[in-house]
Amino acid sequence: MTAAIPASPGSVVDESRPVAVITGAARGIGAAVARQLAGDYDLVLGDVPDPCVVSDLGYHLATLAELDEVADACRALGARVTARPCDVRSPADVDALVAAAGDRLVAAVAVAGVIAADGPAWEQTPADLDRDLAVNLHGVANLARAAVPRMLGRAEASRCRFVAVVSSAGERGLPRLASYVAAKHAALGYIRALAADLGDSGITANAVLPGSTRTALLTRTARAYGLNSADDFARHQRLGRLLEPEEVAAAVAWLCSAAASATTGTAFAVDGGFTG
Repeated sequence: MTAAIPASPGSVVDESRPVAVITGAARGIGAAVARQLAGDYDLVLGDVPDPCVVSDLGYHLATLAELDEVADACRALGARVTARPCDVRSPADVDALVAAAGDRLVAAVAVAGVIAADGPAWEQTPADLDRDLAVNLHGVANLARAAVPRMLGRAEASRCRFVAVVSSAGERGLPRLASYVAAKHAALGYIRALAADLGDSGITANAVLPGSTRTALLTRTARAYGLNSADDFARHQRLGRLLEPEEVAAAVAWLCSAAASATTGTAFAVDGGFTG
């Protein structure tokens, strides 16, 4: 078991300060969520141990150097931070990440996601489906499996929050991305069922559904459609522009807050008016 978040040299741990665990924290929406929460939470941040850890992905995931940069930025904002490698496909990795939060865990945010395959739906193989499901569904479920029992054990369980960053693809079909779309539909269904199982515990479970957001994953999506730039997706959103990761992170932060105590089992669209 990993030790709980350590104090910075010469500092005193504030035992009243809550802790949030974030997967996929090294860049994009995950990094923005970490920075958004750093003023009010101590943080446990995880991301892949190697940018090529998912085979045949066709693009590189984040690096540990990027994760360290996010951790340093969050420390500058007042958070005590533990950053560690975490492949969300591995229950052991996720268990260790959550254990680092100690007994102050109040928020778990599943951001890690990939696009593992593209092409016509009938050409996507079982292996293609499994790669997307392993991260986009099982990564969420692995975090819930590790975090929720700790939350249920808290005297103030009603303060605890579980949030998954899913996708607008969780509620609609998109061409050439059947594996990704199927995994995101599954993730949203999982969150809705999780909220139902949590019932009157007071712990909430919600999904945020971003539209086209300026991230490495959107660049990968543009390549799947043969586009010159991810900016070409702007015309599919009523706002006429791409979203910034910070805009999605603001919604996640609200769902993690006390103000969201009556919101659970929702698909919270932050999609710029995505039209498909």
